[in-house]
Amino acid sequence: MASITDIIAQQVKAQAGGLNLPANLQQTVLNGLSESILGSLTQTATKAGGINLIKEILTGKANAAAASPVIDLAGKIFNGNAKNMGLDSKLAGSVSAVIPVIMSKLSGILKDQDGDGDVDLNDVLITLQGGGQKKSGGLLGTVLKAVLK
Repeated sequence: MASITDIIAQQVKAQAGGLNLPANLQQTVLNGLSESILGSLTQTATKAGGINLIKEILTGKANAAAASPVIDLAGKIFNGNAKNMGLDSKLAGSVSAVIPVIMSKLSGILKDQDGDGDVDLNDVLITLQGGGQKKSGGLLGTVLKAVLK
């Protein structure tokens, strides 16, 4: 199983491919989208109730992707960095509009990874690390472990 970072990068590339991005900004924008989504997940994980919000998105149980505070935060992070990426407000708005689509593509990647019959924190950690039994790691896995100490 690919790591969540790899899945996000794949979805960013697929969804942003339809945008009319200047060639000199394309990689910067793709990186900015990925970093915004990961930043949103990381910041959410450190807040009360954040793990449940992430779990809802990754299991596909979030009511409306666009209404999720995780997705809203990703958009704010991206738009906050847009000027530094060389984007005008119109292009930044077009690019940030694909964030809910990208996040919806993450739906369903969280499943019972450890075989205990339910989707719990250990499954979140395993998924964020990229699969395998009882591992916890990767960027978000590290953040979650630190928060839960």
